[in-house]
Amino acid sequence: MKNTIKLAILSLFFVACQQKIKPSDISKINGYWEIEKVVFPDGTKKEYKMNETYDFLNITNNIGFRKKVTPQLDGTFLVNNSSEAIKVLFEKDKTFLAYATPYSKWKEELITLTNEKLEVVNPDKITYFYKKTAPINLTSDGKTTK
Repeated sequence: MKNTIKLAILSLFFVACQQKIKPSDISKINGYWEIEKVVFPDGTKKEYKMNETYDFLNITNNIGFRKKVTPQLDGTFLVNNSSEAIKVLFEKDKTFLAYATPYSKWKEELITLTNEKLEVVNPDKITYFYKKTAPINLTSDGKTTK
């Protein structure tokens, strides 16, 4: 009985601490995001120390797109023509990113969104953690960045 009460209190604590994403927060998603880690439903983690590609997200009025981009050392990006349409959905105190391509449609729950952090959970309960990033731009000495 004690364990049941402790579990109930702990569950309420986590639900109460979850960030509520507001429509005014969505503009924070615009920009370049680099994946930091992935947490699988069984608790195992995959850490990403360096990424060859970033996700570029652009959403206006709850509609936008996501593209994979490859940063170059001069601050530019290699971009292909492939992208995913995104629609932001607010459902029952939760926020979702609904993606669509010519081949598939899926939704991810938006858990955390700040100016620096992004966390989403896909339908398979895999959690993706991103950090905001910027273009790489080495100066002429090849050591420092702008």
